[in-house]
Amino acid sequence: QVQLVESGGGLVQPGGSLRLSCAASGFTFRSYAMRWYRQAPGKERELVASITTTGSITNYADSVKGRFSISRDNAKNTVYLQMNSLKPEDTAAYYCSTRLSNTDRYWGQGTQVTVSS
Repeated sequence: QVQLVESGGGLVQPGGSLRLSCAASGFTFRSYAMRWYRQAPGKERELVASITTTGSITNYADSVKGRFSISRDNAKNTVYLQMNSLKPEDTAAYYCSTRLSNTDRYWGQGTQVTVSS
């Protein structure tokens, strides 16, 4: 079955960095685009970053552009989100996701990122 397992979240001070990982299994990872979303308490889930199958094209939300970087290692079936210059407003649960068909989008369980001094 499809599994997406995020890791790497935690508590970090403003200006700090974290690297999130999402290990995928149960599907042909290299054949599907991947996304990172986040959801803060009381807010809707928002798309943070996306990456194509080969990693040649990436896109970012305006709020994280220039600070976050998405990448993938198809040999390891893993997608990453490098987060630099973190701000308190980046505090959220972060989820990786992929869509395997028009109707089937899959989500990981999420990893919490808290930016606070």
